[in-house]
Amino acid sequence: MNLCGHAVGIDHPLFLIAGPCVIESEKLILETAATLKEMTGRLGIPFIFKASFDKANRSSAGSFRGPGLEEGLRILERVKLDLGLPVLTDVHED
Repeated sequence: MNLCGHAVGIDHPLFLIAGPCVIESEKLILETAATLKEMTGRLGIPFIFKASFDKANRSSAGSFRGPGLEEGLRILERVKLDLGLPVLTDVHED
């Protein structure tokens, strides 16, 4: 099976899907993605960046949920284009 350009499955090496739980700011996301890219590149680990634009499953209704769909996808697009990383996100129903 192929996921974001990486062969995955029991007969393939480990790869990492990582990133912050929710997008807090563009600056933090780009810094985190760049650091993870450098670390995984140095270690030879295939890497896919993941962060959520809306975390609807918070324990408190007043908790920060993220920047929302439009802004969140714009930030994730910057990770993809500026850093050359494949990206994943999750979608929640209200």
